[in-house]
Amino acid sequence: MKTFFNKFTIGLLPLILAVLISSVTLLSCDKGELEIQNDFPFEVKVMPISKDIANGDTVEIRLTIQPAGNYTGTQYFIRYFQFDGQGTLRYYNEPPYQPNDLYGIPTAQFRLYYTSNSTVSQSFEVWISDNFGNEKQVSFELNSINR
Repeated sequence: MKTFFNKFTIGLLPLILAVLISSVTLLSCDKGELEIQNDFPFEVKVMPISKDIANGDTVEIRLTIQPAGNYTGTQYFIRYFQFDGQGTLRYYNEPPYQPNDLYGIPTAQFRLYYTSNSTVSQSFEVWISDNFGNEKQVSFELNSINR
């Protein structure tokens, strides 16, 4: 009987080890879900613009948001702050943006239009952010010219 029990125990040893290893592996996972990355940093590309502007003139600013990955749930927002001179910034034919207010951006490629209301040099910053807290800053400096 003792011999039978020893052979039985030795025969079950691989099965017992397999169950132990499987249990440790399954219990070591603290989450029941797969981790899916949906927070993709991004870059903002800006086409070159004229550095000179006259009072009343408008400059077109072409921007492209280039995310590091593709996630359909990402939303982008824009705000701006002008610290030298006076002017207005708008998206296509929309009303001008108010400084420091947050506005949604519907597409990754878009155009902004800056209109000078000043006879001095103008400087402003555009901040683009997403709904995950990523943010990029783009600075613009325009020299005033007389016409």
